[in-house]
Amino acid sequence: MQRRQFIRTAGVLAGTIAVPRLGAQPTWPNGPVRILVGFSPGGGTDALARVIGAKLTEIWKQQVIVENKAGAAGLLAAEYTAAQPSDGSTLLMAHINSHALGPVLQPKLRYDVDRDFVPIVLVGVTPNLLIAQPSSSARTVAEVVALCKAEPGRVTFGSAGAGSAQHLALEMFKQRANVDAVHVPYKGSGPLLADLMGGQIQFSFDTMTAATPHVKSGKILAIAQTRARRAKGHPTVPTMQESGFAGFEATTWYGLVGPGKLPTPIADRINQDVNAVLAMPDVQERLDTYGAEDGGGSREKFQQFIADERVKWAKVVKDGNVKVET
Repeated sequence: MQRRQFIRTAGVLAGTIAVPRLGAQPTWPNGPVRILVGFSPGGGTDALARVIGAKLTEIWKQQVIVENKAGAAGLLAAEYTAAQPSDGSTLLMAHINSHALGPVLQPKLRYDVDRDFVPIVLVGVTPNLLIAQPSSSARTVAEVVALCKAEPGRVTFGSAGAGSAQHLALEMFKQRANVDAVHVPYKGSGPLLADLMGGQIQFSFDTMTAATPHVKSGKILAIAQTRARRAKGHPTVPTMQESGFAGFEATTWYGLVGPGKLPTPIADRINQDVNAVLAMPDVQERLDTYGAEDGGGSREKFQQFIADERVKWAKVVKDGNVKVET
């Protein structure tokens, strides 16, 4: 009896001792974490990545580095991230371009959104702003339309690249207004905005995130915004819908994703921590200023959101026969 009791006791002790060893996992992150941004510094994606990265650095007690890899309207950074180790050391600030527009515009895309990425969390959805120089003669949507009709094929609109959210918003505008205009692609919102302020181009449907600081400083005029309702940060700027374009909604959105084999525990941890960041009052204030709303939530919510966006923009591309040179 005593022998049997001893064996049972020894077995319990052995099991207790073994649990920590078997269940032990390396601490994550155990080194710097990179957030890739597919555009030049100064754009909306870059701005939000830096807000999130700074807070995650504090939470994780580990450096989070924002790395810009501009080109092909954000597709180069996505392609690069898809090929990185799935250990949580490299993340991508995914964008409407990389995860909704690129897949429907580029049949030879070198990555598959569903196979090569793990959705983590939606960071925010923003309107685009139809913007111009403060000295522009066209200060309302009706006046922009009139100018395009008076000078067909001559009025210039900048974008963050061929196939970008700004480009597709312009294509939607051309279809709905029945006008022609010149598309001028850049490698991100930073250089686009510099040329707009310098007078090299006339208009853009740029992201609210990138354009807001320049609108607030008076260097750029905001003519209209492109969500159905006005953003909190720009309550005086009318929507395209209010300006006679019913149902005109062309947003830009941002969210974190990881390479396709990112372990579920790491993806869940990042989701939890970014949700905590998005709930911080100072972060919420920054997001409201940029017009970035409706962020946060589950990984599944973000996955479904991406799928819905692909369906929506596939129809726009098909109806407008939009082509992008590869």
